[in-house]
Amino acid sequence: MDKLAIDGGLPIRTEPFPTWPIFGEEEEMNILETLRSGKWGGTNRRCLPDLEKKFAALQGAEFAIPVVNGTMGLTVALQAAGVKPGDEVIMPPYTFIATATAALLFGAIPVFVDIDESTLMLDIDKVEDAISSRTKAIIPVHLAGATINIPKLKEVARKHGLAVIEDAAQAVGAEWEQNRVGALGDLGSCSFQSGKNITAGEGGMILTNDKQLAENAWSIANVGRIPEGAWYQHERIGWNLRMTEFQSAILLAQLTRLEEQFDKREKNARILNESLKDIKGLVPVHRDPRVNRHAYHMYMFRIEKDLDEQIPKDDFIRKINAEGIPVLAGYHSLNTNQAVISEIEKWTGEARKYECPISERASKNQILWLSQSVLLGEEKDMHDISDGLRKVVASY
Repeated sequence: MDKLAIDGGLPIRTEPFPTWPIFGEEEEMNILETLRSGKWGGTNRRCLPDLEKKFAALQGAEFAIPVVNGTMGLTVALQAAGVKPGDEVIMPPYTFIATATAALLFGAIPVFVDIDESTLMLDIDKVEDAISSRTKAIIPVHLAGATINIPKLKEVARKHGLAVIEDAAQAVGAEWEQNRVGALGDLGSCSFQSGKNITAGEGGMILTNDKQLAENAWSIANVGRIPEGAWYQHERIGWNLRMTEFQSAILLAQLTRLEEQFDKREKNARILNESLKDIKGLVPVHRDPRVNRHAYHMYMFRIEKDLDEQIPKDDFIRKINAEGIPVLAGYHSLNTNQAVISEIEKWTGEARKYECPISERASKNQILWLSQSVLLGEEKDMHDISDGLRKVVASY
C-alpha cells in the first residue's frame, strides 16, 4: 500500500485545480463601458434591465428582480408573499445558514424538517406533520445544483394555503423534468456570491411568474417605491437592496460562459461517478432521474452508512487534503446550530428542539464535497481525485 502523504509519503497531486472566478475580456469590456457611460445607478442604468431580461429567460421566469445578495432575496421573497414576524417557515436543516437567517432577520421562525436520506434535500413526505396554524411558507433548497420535486411540494403547500419560496442559490440553470427552477414555486432566490457558478462577487435575483408578487418584491427592494410610481412616491416600507450596475455588467459577461461550464461539470461528474463504483465505502449522492439538468455547484459524495464509523469523516478529510485533493466537510445541520436555535428562542420566547437525525448524521459522519471549480478541471484531474480517494480509503 502506498504510504499516505500525511505520514510522509508522496502526495497524489501537487499542482492546483482551476481557480475561481473565471473572467476575461468580456468582463473587462463591460466594466469599462459601464464606467465610461456614467450610467451607474438610480433610473440611469443600461446593464441591469438587460440582465433582468436575460436571467428571467434563462430560468424560464416571467419576472426577475435583482437584489444585493441571495440571502436578502429570500427575505424579500418571504415578505412579498405575506410572511410576517411570528409566522413559521418550514425548511431543511442541511443548508447554508442564510436559509434560516433570511427568515429570522424579520422575526419569521424557521421550522426544520429532516431531509431525504438519498438526496439530502427536504423530505416532502415529512412536511405535512410540521404544519401548524402559524405556518405560512415552505423554503425547499435546491442543493448543490440538484433540484427538489417542486410539483409534489406544491401539492402539499396548496392544500394548506402556503407559499413555496425556492432557495435556488446553487441552482442557476438546473432543471426538474425539463423545467428550470426558481419560479416553479411562488418565488425563488438565486445567488451570485463569490463561489457561485456565475458570480459578481455578490448579488442575487428573485424570480417569479406572478405579477403581483413581482411588484411586491420590487417595491420592498426599492425603498417602498412602486414600479410605475414617482421617485419620491413610497407606498410601503422597503429598503435599498438594489444590485449595482457594475455587478450587472460582470454578470452579463459571466452568462456567456455558463453553458460551456455546465457541460464540463456534467462530463467530469460522470467520470467521478464511474470512478466511485470501484472504491468500496464511497458513493455519489443520489441524483433523481427527473433532475435532467444538474448545475453541480458542488459534487457531493458520501461515506457509506455501514462504514461511517470505520472511516471517520474528519480523519478522512485530513488525509485526502494531504494528497492534494481539496475535499470539503460541508454543512453542519442547522437544527444543532446554537446561534440559530438561540435566535428562534429569542423571537418565540420558548426553547425549541428539532429532531433531524438524518441531517445530523449526514453532516457529521458522511457527506463530502468537491467545489464546482474543481469540476472545471480536465479528465486527468478527475482521475487524480479518484486515485487519491482510492489511496486514502485503502488506508482503513
